[in-house]
Amino acid sequence: MEKKYEETIKEIEERINEGLLNPGERLPSVRKLSKELQCSINTVIKAYAELEKKHKIYSVPKSGYFLVGSHQSSNTSPKELIDFSSAGPDRSRMPYRDYQHCMNQAIEFYKEEMFHYSEPLGLDQLRQQLSKQLQDLQVFAPPERICVVSGSQQALDLLISLPFPNGKTEICTEQPTHPSFIQSLSSRELKVSGIEITNKGIDFTRLEQIFRENEIKLFYTVSRFQNPTGYSYSNHERKKIVELAQKYDVYIIEDDYMGDLDTKRKADPMFAYDPSGRVIYTKSFSKVLLPGLRLGVAVLPEALLDSFSRAKFAADVHTPVITQGALEIYLQSGMYKAHIQKLRRYYKKKGALLKKAYLEHLPPETGFTGGESGFYSTIELPERMKARKLVDHLKDKNVRVQDATVMYLPKYRKENRIRLSVSQVKDKNITLGIEKIGEGIRELLAKGVSLV
Repeated sequence: MEKKYEETIKEIEERINEGLLNPGERLPSVRKLSKELQCSINTVIKAYAELEKKHKIYSVPKSGYFLVGSHQSSNTSPKELIDFSSAGPDRSRMPYRDYQHCMNQAIEFYKEEMFHYSEPLGLDQLRQQLSKQLQDLQVFAPPERICVVSGSQQALDLLISLPFPNGKTEICTEQPTHPSFIQSLSSRELKVSGIEITNKGIDFTRLEQIFRENEIKLFYTVSRFQNPTGYSYSNHERKKIVELAQKYDVYIIEDDYMGDLDTKRKADPMFAYDPSGRVIYTKSFSKVLLPGLRLGVAVLPEALLDSFSRAKFAADVHTPVITQGALEIYLQSGMYKAHIQKLRRYYKKKGALLKKAYLEHLPPETGFTGGESGFYSTIELPERMKARKLVDHLKDKNVRVQDATVMYLPKYRKENRIRLSVSQVKDKNITLGIEKIGEGIRELLAKGVSLV
């Protein structure tokens, strides 16, 4: 390795560490940097290629090179923002380069398919590959029952509006749940029953009562790393929910979009307890790949395939062919499996740091849920404390958290919950951030009546 090449890499890394370049920011062009450092264009190209292999930067055709994530020194600036409100995947862990290769291959391999409309339920090649890949999650389904969707949210939005074989019309959902599903329910003006989910799961007596006394068409649940609580059901709990659904003729939508991150290899999805079609299994690739791809999958009962296909065709005709083709190549190559194994270890470590910080720094008047995945978790504040007050108070401490009030249906709303995600928070900042949250809660408690 020539000396100039090493010096070029070192110079770029120093600029990153000094904060002269920020995440997502465009790096100097190859020609400009070669002039600045007085080296050849080939040396800069080699340096950028090496940094791209290390996943520190990524290239965008015809646009240049961009910084993936911040790699500043371990000394935390007092003004450095600690953002627990963003719940997207860590940019530095995303397989930009690998997926770029798959996109390029897909453009070549599927170029003929780009000239006509595709099958609404998805490319046959991808559905076959998904059928194989889902087996690793204990979801055994033929390609014919698999539908490729533009993000799992599209599947949810279509399913809640379709007539189901049981002839019922009401929905049951966990409370709280993610805002996009709340919005889908609200926009349809459907009759909805909520079941509270806490750090101990759900009340099965209450769930059975809801199933028995209402015309519940389907129960919507996020079975692993629930958003926003981070709760994961045990196998016993999953089986119990399926048994109640069978008893009262209720369908289940099991949204398992975080299932790939589960390190408990003996954990089974609800689908495994009734693969006949009672459990509709959905998952997304947004949290583990690139959110902008908007790709998801739904495993449907045969009785819903035709109506779902028509509804999807009306919504978008079909999911883009090239993004489907790239995913098929990425799965088939084995790159996805290797990528997921790394992510599991990465987020498990973050979750452990978060849980430890909770136990050490939160005041006894609070409670917390989840945290194991590193993605979702909630803090329950004292009853008299409004989440919005804490959110505003923490801004002065350069800490961002999300008010979870919007994750409740109006009838079930609680205003003393905040949601956190450590997916994009540096490990060294997790403990510091939770310490600041604990301080903020104590400071507001000291103010007493001004909280309400």
